[in-house]
Amino acid sequence: MKVLVIGDSCMDEYIYGKCERMCPDAPVPVFVPLYQKENKGMAGNVYQNLVALGLPAVLKTNNNAVVKTRYVDEKTNHMFLRIDSGEEKISRITDLTADFLQEFGAVVVSDYNKGFLSREDIRFICENHSLVFVDTKKIIDDFCRHCSYLKINQEEHKKSFEDIKNHSEGWITEKLIVTLGSRGCLHKGVYYSVGKVEIKDTSGAGDTFLAGLVYEYLASSDIGKAIEFANKCATKVVQMKGVNIVNDV
Repeated sequence: MKVLVIGDSCMDEYIYGKCERMCPDAPVPVFVPLYQKENKGMAGNVYQNLVALGLPAVLKTNNNAVVKTRYVDEKTNHMFLRIDSGEEKISRITDLTADFLQEFGAVVVSDYNKGFLSREDIRFICENHSLVFVDTKKIIDDFCRHCSYLKINQEEHKKSFEDIKNHSEGWITEKLIVTLGSRGCLHKGVYYSVGKVEIKDTSGAGDTFLAGLVYEYLASSDIGKAIEFANKCATKVVQMKGVNIVNDV
């Protein structure tokens, strides 16, 4: 089954180095670069994880370069600085059609709210395909009503639903999946726990979770099994430095 991943993408760039002294003319450490690592980020990371898991996928995303550059101590994994570039020029989708969506067995919306997709774009996608997984940084409201599943993290959940009663009834109850970091995941009042591991970097873990969720749901049609598999995928990548692609889970 071919999957469409649609949303904002970037390049995650990690420059690893060492800091052994302070700058003599300013109260800052002197960073000495040692090596560099790059990986597609945001929707691009979801896409790469789906491909790594064995699903044929197509990525529809912004055509300009957005780069997130992180300067990280190689020994301690301490991040000194992150520089983001290109977000102010991000392109917007212009050629979305219902016929195009129907070419795919499932659609994954990975919306980082940088400008590629509007609320109406996401509404259109959800209304014109029968199997849509949405992960969005936008405040949740009716534009997600017709999605199949809606994945958000704990902080996004707080922003959208300050009062838990806001989502105790209605369409969102069946569809909402809340990731809770080291505490696992919550869906329909059921907690899906994860084992304790040494966490080195959580960057991109939500993207990996989403890819794992989609992969297993397409294989089993069981959202419980899909969440458990997604937890396993995310747990694996947080044990590695930087943004990583899940393999051989």
